[in-house]
Amino acid sequence: MAATELPVEFDRSDATPRAVRGLAGSIVAAALALPGVIATVVPATAMAEQAPEQGVVALKYLNYRESQPGLKRIAVDAPSLYLLAPIGAHWSLEGSAVHDDVSGASPRYYSDVSGASVMHDQRNAGDLKVTRYFERSAIGLAASVSNEHDYRSRALSLDARFSSADNNTSWNTGLGVTNDRIDPVNRKVVNEKRRTTDLLLGLTQAWSAQDLVQANLTLGFGRGYFSDPYKMYDERPRKRNTGALLLRWNHRGENWPGTLRSSYRLYQDSFGVRAHTTEAAWVQPLGSAFTLMPLLRYHTQRAADFYYDPSTTAGTYPGPDVWTSTMSTDQRLSAFGALTWGARLDWKISPRWSADLKFERYEQRSGWRLGGNGSPGIAPFTANWLQVGLSSTF
Repeated sequence: MAATELPVEFDRSDATPRAVRGLAGSIVAAALALPGVIATVVPATAMAEQAPEQGVVALKYLNYRESQPGLKRIAVDAPSLYLLAPIGAHWSLEGSAVHDDVSGASPRYYSDVSGASVMHDQRNAGDLKVTRYFERSAIGLAASVSNEHDYRSRALSLDARFSSADNNTSWNTGLGVTNDRIDPVNRKVVNEKRRTTDLLLGLTQAWSAQDLVQANLTLGFGRGYFSDPYKMYDERPRKRNTGALLLRWNHRGENWPGTLRSSYRLYQDSFGVRAHTTEAAWVQPLGSAFTLMPLLRYHTQRAADFYYDPSTTAGTYPGPDVWTSTMSTDQRLSAFGALTWGARLDWKISPRWSADLKFERYEQRSGWRLGGNGSPGIAPFTANWLQVGLSSTF
């Protein structure tokens, strides 16, 4: 079972967090996502649907570390490979593979150090997608697999994209199905299953030569085992429905060579979690070879309906005071706020070769929640990402 899972702050359409365990299903979301609006210069039109003229091969290495006061928790080292290849004039094939080496200690409840267990695991995952391009549309079919010694995931997705005649507007729809099997080594459950269906509707619109906007609506319907078998006091409902609205706006200044990227994400699920995430990034060319992109992200969420705070009596601490049929002491389901800051540097080495370096730091505090008090008894949480990449066209 996944030793660490990111809070709902992290948009599953971002391919970067794939290497972090617990996001096996994010491969489906990535396949369903609209094309990333990350160009330094915002185009005057939305993206036209056409087959790629060049192939791309990219190698990346991700180093992830998370910690709490007095405890170094999960460490992940994840090399990955990505390949995009045009096939004739109307087809493309793309795929990726990642190997995660995970080690560390994960608290069983809240953030109590004495409850931590030492673990080491590995995950191998990959996905493959084929796309057929038409004059103003494209249809893609993708499949993904993820294997750990106690967790297996299989996923299929289908997406379709359509562009208007003037290429100022594009629509995107998608459907994904994920099947997971959970067999924890502690045998708390045996051969448990979880099935999730994801739907996506998206719109991208060029408002002007400097402005590009995008809206994504994703809905998820999950049935099966959602509890964490490695945490005490964790019995969650066997049904989880999710919804997320993602809004993006890119603006390029008329009188400066930079682009503002901004986004807002509203998330809500049937567990009772409601979260708001805002992000701002600035894409700044540095000469003809380098591009720098600093970013800042803020996330706030309320706790799940069945999340219980640590006990106030010494006899049962750190367990909860209340015992019910559905309950959790998982701090990721608590009420908190979080800040992420970082930067990415891209280097155009030659017409064919490019490299990138990315660093992000995530800090989570109960007291940073907006619009209400955060959950008590939760230690501060910190995570760092460092990613380096090298890519080439062919």
